[in-house]
Amino acid sequence: MEVVGVLCVAVAVLTWGFLQVWNSAERMRSPEQAGLPGAGSRALVVIAHPDDEAMFFAPTMLGLARLEQQVSLLCFSSGNYYNQGEIRKKELLQSCAVLGIPPSRVIIIDTREFPDDPEVQWDTERVASTLLQHILTSGPDLVVTFDAEGVSGHSNHIALYKAVRALHSGGKLPKGCRVLTLQSVNMLRKYVFLLDLPWSLLLPQDVLFVLTSKEVAQAKKAMSCHHSQLLWFRHLYILFSRYMKINSLQFL
Repeated sequence: MEVVGVLCVAVAVLTWGFLQVWNSAERMRSPEQAGLPGAGSRALVVIAHPDDEAMFFAPTMLGLARLEQQVSLLCFSSGNYYNQGEIRKKELLQSCAVLGIPPSRVIIIDTREFPDDPEVQWDTERVASTLLQHILTSGPDLVVTFDAEGVSGHSNHIALYKAVRALHSGGKLPKGCRVLTLQSVNMLRKYVFLLDLPWSLLLPQDVLFVLTSKEVAQAKKAMSCHHSQLLWFRHLYILFSRYMKINSLQFL
């Protein structure tokens, strides 16, 4: 037991050291060094449900804001699975305000074509068409969404990846518009919070956002806006999920 205790302390100390080094390095990195568009560029984060922005993308959204990019959000449903759509739309706007995104830069699609339902497969062509319309209207330099596994395996998340992948591979995106996808990780890495930092630093990714302690508090405050979703297991998620601290992303 003593050996286990020593190992736990050692891992915690090493992780803390990694974090301090990364916090310092992150402040010095420019968008160009990270392979991202420069300050003043526009980024569009595309999610499936209200609370995705806080549960999964808070490090990305706060990281892009830190790099002085103008972040907008496109949500493909009102989250009406339990008939709470109107409540959840208000919660999303509150959460985005905490993350620094005003209501004018938040678009919520509320249509029967894209129901909040893991058993319903959204039509890829229709999602792609809708997404492209918003991209052409808002003109982002960067689009950010889920990867092929959708972080949690939710079919609605994966539908967004399939749509943006189709637009990218079909050459339909505007010139200069790049796409980043949020890397899914295994269950162990997903719930070790800071202990995942060494792996995140060592494993390949194109962009890595790691929040400072102050920004983590901001991300948790954003998640707390989703009162209707704060069941007991989501409180555990807020405490232990690495997505409340770390986002690893890959360019398409």
